[in-house]
Amino acid sequence: MSEKYKLLIIEDNQEILAGLYNFLTKRKFQVTTASDGLEGLKLFETKKEGYDLVITDLVMPNISGIGVISILKEKCPDTPVIAITGMGEHPEALAIEANADIVIEKPFDLAELEKHITDLLTKID
Repeated sequence: MSEKYKLLIIEDNQEILAGLYNFLTKRKFQVTTASDGLEGLKLFETKKEGYDLVITDLVMPNISGIGVISILKEKCPDTPVIAITGMGEHPEALAIEANADIVIEKPFDLAELEKHITDLLTKID
């Protein structure tokens, strides 16, 4: 990957957010972070050149990840979205219904996340 892909990570747990930011920036991604769904949507709508991929938690204050995914996919259906979650019995069903491309349960392996990101970005190139 020669160009820096632009990722938006939306996660209300600051430790997870910082960990993802540190891991992905070291992998040469350009990463923007938001600590809740409303902030994430505002960032998504104001970035003129857009984001290549969005990673969002499902359970967050203000606007849930399900709401975020639904809005993003309505506005930009080709933007890949990875949903991450540690809550609920079957959150993947809701995320898939909202058109998330991939759902990963916490705790997850960072190398696995990176592989999913790379696979999704390869599809849009």
